[in-house]
Amino acid sequence: MEILVCVKRVPDTSENEIAVNSGGTDIDRDDLVYSVNEWDNYAVEEAIQIVDRVGGKVTVVAVGDSESEEVLRREMAMGANDGLLLSDDSFEGSDGKGIAAILMAAVKKGNYDLVMTGAQADAGAGQVGGMLAAMLDQPYASLVNSIEIINDKTLKVGREIEGGNQEMNEIQMPCVLSIQTGINEPRYVGIRGIRKVASVEIPILGASDLGISSGSTGSAGAKVKVQDYFVPQLGKGAEMLEGSTEEIIDKLIELLKAKGGLK
Repeated sequence: MEILVCVKRVPDTSENEIAVNSGGTDIDRDDLVYSVNEWDNYAVEEAIQIVDRVGGKVTVVAVGDSESEEVLRREMAMGANDGLLLSDDSFEGSDGKGIAAILMAAVKKGNYDLVMTGAQADAGAGQVGGMLAAMLDQPYASLVNSIEIINDKTLKVGREIEGGNQEMNEIQMPCVLSIQTGINEPRYVGIRGIRKVASVEIPILGASDLGISSGSTGSAGAKVKVQDYFVPQLGKGAEMLEGSTEEIIDKLIELLKAKGGLK
C-alpha cells in the first residue's frame, strides 16, 4: 500500500511561551522551538503500522521552507520511507485552500492508495484534509481514531463523534483520512534513527514542478486573511464554594437563583 502523510512544522507549545508580536499581525516567532504537529505524528505512526501489516511504503510530505526538512527527517527516522518537501516563495501566506491545492498537485504526481493528515494543525481550522479530498474527488473521513483493512480496496474506519460515541464506516480507496490523537502511541525516535536519515536526499518541488500557476496560492491567492491577533482580556476569577457537600449544593442553588439560572 502506498501511503502519503501530510505533516507540518509548528511551534512546540510545550517548549514555548506563545505571545502576540507588537504589531498584532502574528505570534512572536523569534527564538521559538519548532517540532512536528502533534496530530500529524499520530498519522505517521498509523501509516507505519499499516505498512508493517500489509506491506508498501510511507512517504511524508510538508509544505514549507528549508527548515521543514527537519520535520521530514524526524518522521523518516520514525519509520517513514521517503520525504518530500514542497517549497516555493510563492507558497508563502497560503490559506487552507492554498495549502490543499499545493498538496493536491503533489498527490497527483504519485500513485497513492491512502492520503493521511492530522485532524488539525497550529491554526486549528481542521480544514486542509477535507479540502484536499474534495479537490481530489476522493472519499474522506475526519477525526479518525481506528482503521481496519478489509481488503486491498476497502477500509473500515472509526470516527470520534459527539458524546464520546464512535461512528464506523467503510470507505473505498483511494481516499483521504484526517487522524485524531489517541489512535495509537507514536514510537520514540532515537538519536541513532535521526543520524541514519541525516544524509538522505529529500526532493524539493516548487510551483513550476507541481504545475501551480503564479498567484493561485500564497498571499495572492488566499481568500482568507488574518486581520489581527490579540490576547483576550481576563475576566473575573471563578468563585470557589467551600463547606460540606450539602452546604455547597445549597450555596450553588442560591447563586443560580440570584443569576437567573433557576426560578
